[in-house]
Parts: sequence; C-alpha cells; structure tokens
Amino acid sequence: MAETLPIIDMSAAVAGEPGAYGRLAEAVGAAARGVGFFYLAGHGIDPRLIEAVFAGAAALFALPAAEKERYSIRRSPHNRGYVALEGESLDPGKAADLKEAFNIGLDLAPDDPRVVAGEPFRGVNLWPDLPGWRETMLAYFDAAWRVGRQLHRAVARDVGLDEDYFEDKLDQPMATLRLLHYPPQPARVAPGQIGAGEHTDYGDITLLLTDSVGGLEVKRRDGGWIAAPPMPGTFVCNIGDCLMRWTNDVYASTPHRVVNASGRERYSVAFFLDPNPDAEIACLPTCVSAARPARYPPVSGAAYLAGRLGRTYDFLAAPKPAAPAGTGRAP
Repeated sequence: MAETLPIIDMSAAVAGEPGAYGRLAEAVGAAARGVGFFYLAGHGIDPRLIEAVFAGAAALFALPAAEKERYSIRRSPHNRGYVALEGESLDPGKAADLKEAFNIGLDLAPDDPRVVAGEPFRGVNLWPDLPGWRETMLAYFDAAWRVGRQLHRAVARDVGLDEDYFEDKLDQPMATLRLLHYPPQPARVAPGQIGAGEHTDYGDITLLLTDSVGGLEVKRRDGGWIAAPPMPGTFVCNIGDCLMRWTNDVYASTPHRVVNASGRERYSVAFFLDPNPDAEIACLPTCVSAARPARYPPVSGAAYLAGRLGRTYDFLAAPKPAAPAGTGRAP
C-alpha cells in the first residue's frame, strides 16, 4: 500500500474549465474508495485569510484559562465554544486528548426562529472579545463551506447522481469550524495518551489546515500508519462516517490520530461539513443494488450527529449553566 496520500488539484474546476469536474470527480472517487484521505490543492482560498485564521487561533488559546472558560462548550447544547485541555476523548478507550479546541457553527442571530424554537444544532456562537476575530472566522467559515460544496458536486458526479444532488442538503449545514491547539506533549503522560486519539470523523467531508508542525497519522487498511506531513497551500481532506453511510460503504472513512512528539506547540484548523439537521441520511440509490443492499436505515442529520457527539463528551447529558453575558441565549 502507498505510504503517501494522493494529491488532488481542483484549480481547473474552480476556474470552470470544461471537463474539469469530471476529472475532479474521478480523482476524489478514487481517493474516497481507497485510503479515504487526500491533499487538496488549488482550492482558491486567499492565503492571507488563512494566515489571519491561524493568528486568531493563537490569540484565542493564549487567553487566560478563566477567560476561555467563559465560552465553554459546556454552556452550549449545540456544539459551540471552547473545549479545555483533556476535555475530549476521541478514543474513548484511552486517556483524554492532549489538546484544546474552539467550535464555531453556522452563525445565527439570537432571534432566529430556529434558535428561539431550540432546534437541534441551531444555536448562537460564543464569541471571544478579540478585535476582528468574529469577522475573520466567519469569512473563513464561508470560504471552506464553498470548497466543501464543490467537493460534494464531484462526489455526486462520481457516484452517478446529478452534480447538484447535495446542494439542498448542505445549504444550512451543521458545519463546524474547529480551531485546535496541541501543547508540547509532556514527558510523562497516561498510557496511550496522545494529542488526538484514534478516531474517524463524524460528518461528510473534513477540510484540515495544519501549521508546519507534523503529527497527523492516517491508518492504513493493513493496520499500519501513514504520516501526513504538512504540505503548504493544501488541505488535508478526508471522508467522514456520514458520507460513508450515505454511499453505503462505497466510500471509506479512515481512522486517524495526532501525535505531537515535536516538542513544539501545534495548531490546526478543521472544517467539518455535516449536512442540514433535517437532511435524510439514506443510502444513495446509485450505491444500492440486489448484490449490495442498504446497510443502514435512514436517519436525520441531527439525530446522527447527536448520537456521535454523545459518545465523545461526557457532559452532554448534564445540565448547562447560563451563557456568558452578551452572547444571547445559550446556543
């Protein structure tokens, strides 16, 4: 098996060149059926915006612990806000992860009818008091969302559907922009404790940016591990469990982990594109046949994500304290 991830350049598709989406669909489909990961070049996001996002992440995580806790995810039933160091176990069988994170979702106003009604994953974001921070993160959220939808057009074409098949399932998504900070790993840790435990992603497609510090590892089908070193100007993309479910296991969601053995701080920026809460996640008609019957029952996007998050955070069943002043109702 190959020891490196494939590299896919989508610049021709972004530019609208004739036949480009067909080539992109072929390349994405091959990666999705194989290792489940690929580098994505030519995405068209302004490098200055990416630099601003990393600078914003560093500013956030440099805040005092008490300030960050004002925006704790424990205040949000909608997966928004700050996750403290060792506040998450992506591999529930191992010690908690050596990372901290901050989640940002689709930005809704406190008086949005979906927020007022308390619909699942329809809450307000928790914004730290940092100049220009909200604007930077929302600009990047929209840019990554655009790229994710373009990739879904390629996916639809690859599996024999109309290119716009996923459009009405991703127009109000449960997408999460997640900022991540991995402090240098201490010399002494609990057995098996690493930056991010072995896991698969929950949603459709993940678009990951990393700094120059390595650490991401992808599990091969034979059980070995492939290093995914930083490649400037690219995303590391992978297929999530929801898209694997949608394609009736035609596409593969691959376990991965982060081991920060560099002795340095590590930052990354992940964009998880999950479908709309009310989207029906049912095996696609082109991925079902007499020889390959549907392996999963239909489920709503919200029900699916809630079930997955409930196994990651031990506090989700606990009562939520009030939201910090100035943020509107708890999201």
